[in-house]
Amino acid sequence: MVDEKAVREHIRGLLRAIGDDPDRPGLVETPDRVARMFSEVFAGTGVSNSEIVQTINKTFDNDETTDSDKVIAMKDIDIFSYCEHHMALMYDMKVNVAYIPRGKVIGLSKIVRACEMAAKRLQLQERLTKDIADIISEMAQSPDVAVTIEGCHSCVRARGIKNHNARTFTAELRGRFKEDRSLCDLLK
Repeated sequence: MVDEKAVREHIRGLLRAIGDDPDRPGLVETPDRVARMFSEVFAGTGVSNSEIVQTINKTFDNDETTDSDKVIAMKDIDIFSYCEHHMALMYDMKVNVAYIPRGKVIGLSKIVRACEMAAKRLQLQERLTKDIADIISEMAQSPDVAVTIEGCHSCVRARGIKNHNARTFTAELRGRFKEDRSLCDLLK
């Protein structure tokens, strides 16, 4: 839970620290806007992966579609997050998720919500990929999970090296996806 009062106070101080006046017309409401934004974009802070599963878990028993020869995949799930090193935006991120059911099929909208909730924390893309895989594995009760993320980092594009074309790719392959890489073709 974000302490909006503390965020407002700190944003006012930050505005002063960068040499601006938090009382000038364009900035008067900025501390409140930032506090509300932080409540939204960091809603996953302090929430464990298992708590995310408990909150959004919706699976279906369906023996006809959940044998171990089936793969379920969702591609191009749009998310964003904030880098824990610079608090910079990680954006234009596409998540691909695949799993092999073991008696449980996850509701499709729940896969998207799992990705979004895991992203609502200060993150590293590498950890975010692992967190999503952990959540999907727990929801599906399956060790056979693959998650890939490709995205842009404003800390690379806007500061430091200032490379405007770089995209970061991460993958977490587990179970059969790790053993048989041809299963990952669905994620391309």
